[in-house]
Amino acid sequence: MADEQKYPRLLIVTGVAGSGRATAIRVLEDLGFYCVDNLPVALVANVMQMALERDPGLKGIALGIDARERLFFPDWPRIFAELERRHHRPEVIFLDASDEVLMRRYSETRRPHPMAGGGLTVAQAIRRERQSLAELRDRADRVIDTSALSVHELRELITAAVLGSSRGAPMVIELVSFGYKYGMPIGLDIVQDVRFIPNPFFVDELRPLTGLDPKVREWVLAQPAAQKFLQHFQELLSALLPMYDREGRSYLSLGLGCTGGHHRSPVLAEELRAWLAGAGYQSSVRHQHIAM
Repeated sequence: MADEQKYPRLLIVTGVAGSGRATAIRVLEDLGFYCVDNLPVALVANVMQMALERDPGLKGIALGIDARERLFFPDWPRIFAELERRHHRPEVIFLDASDEVLMRRYSETRRPHPMAGGGLTVAQAIRRERQSLAELRDRADRVIDTSALSVHELRELITAAVLGSSRGAPMVIELVSFGYKYGMPIGLDIVQDVRFIPNPFFVDELRPLTGLDPKVREWVLAQPAAQKFLQHFQELLSALLPMYDREGRSYLSLGLGCTGGHHRSPVLAEELRAWLAGAGYQSSVRHQHIAM
């Protein structure tokens, strides 16, 4: 649309309670967004127009919304369609975390879960909230799993997600190594199971080390299965990444899983990061379960 660039960006920050929405809102404030928590969505277009008139250089508006926003969640597809007709395309950042982590956070803070009314336990409230958010999660432009993230790491991810999605910015690729025994991380776009590669866990001198140790790296990369995987996966990515880029993707997450996430998947994630850097892509690595 010819006039679209004159409108500020609209970010919807939502997700399960306890996943870090308040932190995300503070990051967006630092990035120059006008942030409002739980503003009735019917007022969004008017607020954006007023904000633009007062500050033409405004980067955008970020709205924090949770599952208790009754004016929004029952009818969000219609609301989004109406906003888009007014040239305000909502970009959804959805924050998530595993049930175990959420329950631990509520136990540590001793806060009640916002949907735990009617005698529901925290676990039941989390399941109820996930059901309410399921369709919006599928619509999200970016899903961030905060289960293993520190506040500083979440800040970096939010910043990369927002700045990386600006018009013309290069696609950012995150490589995530993990262990299937602990569960697959949330929100991965492409997942590769690398458990077919021989496991250093069964080599006595390598068992206590991780995939960041040169000895483990050398052993894993000496396996023909690892070399064959890297060759073919890099060929696949060489074909796919330009197509994702042309589709306007600002962020892509690639998961590599082995049994415990200690040896094989970290080695391969680091190798792929080096290869991506050589191919001119901006990338980062997160080893989800390497310390467990």
